[in-house]
Amino acid sequence: MLKSISLQNFRSYDKKKFNFEETTLIVGPNTSGKSNLVEAIYLLSTGKSFRTDKDTQMLKFTEEVGRVKGVVNADELEVLLTNGEVNGGSQYKKFLVNGVAKRRVDFAGKLLAVLFSPQDLEIIIESPALRRNFLDEVLEQVDRNYRIASIAYTKALRQRNALLEVARETGQRNEKQFEYWDNLVIENGNIITQKREEFTNFINSSPKDIFDCVVEYDKSLVSKERLVQYEREEVAAGVTLVGPHRDDFSVSMFNGGDKTTHNVKFYGSRGQQRLAILQLKMLQLMFIEKLLGERPLFLLDDIFSELDEGHIQLILEEIGKQQTIITTTHEEFIPRKLLKLMKVVNLQK
Repeated sequence: MLKSISLQNFRSYDKKKFNFEETTLIVGPNTSGKSNLVEAIYLLSTGKSFRTDKDTQMLKFTEEVGRVKGVVNADELEVLLTNGEVNGGSQYKKFLVNGVAKRRVDFAGKLLAVLFSPQDLEIIIESPALRRNFLDEVLEQVDRNYRIASIAYTKALRQRNALLEVARETGQRNEKQFEYWDNLVIENGNIITQKREEFTNFINSSPKDIFDCVVEYDKSLVSKERLVQYEREEVAAGVTLVGPHRDDFSVSMFNGGDKTTHNVKFYGSRGQQRLAILQLKMLQLMFIEKLLGERPLFLLDDIFSELDEGHIQLILEEIGKQQTIITTTHEEFIPRKLLKLMKVVNLQK
């Protein structure tokens, strides 16, 4: 249960505190700060933004330090952001739980959350990197081993790519140097692949009441044999060509009664693509509940403009099963009988 959140120099907010109940509706026009608030909650949940890879963009313009604090049950979570001016030119994020500094690997997952926003449609239709980010978003919250493996893999991959770049420039490949990073890439890459496969298997074996679909996981396995197989191509490219950083998945819908499938990205209407991502988000809720025994916070950011009335109703039926925070431009989108059960927060421009 997220009880409250306090923002300081975060995006459009100078200093602001919000209190939440089991169901909270945030109402305000566009540019009033609704998505900024959702981003701050997501930051407390995952330690990352869902809108930018550059942490300094979350700071209010011209400010050097920003803070996001949240009270989750009896704990206080905090993320401190700086632009580098106060840290000798080095930007950083600092994570604290009850005032004690933590690594992100131990901070993420203290507040479980699932976000559904209009931008999530891009998971279906845009680049494989967004689909890998979705898998990471799900698994990093529920599995500490996945978080550790992901951090170690990213570091090893960066070092290995640097060696490949040297080999490309000099024509010399130092096998002893490669051996250490190869082993790290293989060990952690296999953990990532296994966990991703478990999640996609869960999706395919679970009932789907919104959109009948199947996820096809296109995994890029990494092993000593495959690294040897692609050795010449990797030196020519200067980058590692196999491993989970090359993974992808597709979502396919069934075609009538013959059970053939078609990729929603290429053959689905925009409406079907929306329903596919909504189904994935609902399965994400179920997956977290199955693994950890509790329902995560459900963040619904301005989704009423993207869905028709019938599917909005499906989402509203989920209210009450977990803490839910909803943002919208118009209070009228919410049925009156549900509105009576919600705390309503009005934002002004």
